[in-house]
Amino acid sequence: MPKCENCGTHVSDRFVRVFGDDVGQVFACPSCSANAGIAEVAKQRAREA
Repeated sequence: MPKCENCGTHVSDRFVRVFGDDVGQVFACPSCSANAGIAEVAKQRAREA
């Protein structure tokens, strides 16, 4: 079951596909971050890969 690596909250498979990194990890979710922050984290993770 996918979860946010930051807060441990369950996230959907679809959320992971959109906002996760190459190995399926999510480092921000709606429970622990503003929606704008989620997009920023996703962009940052993509640059690091």
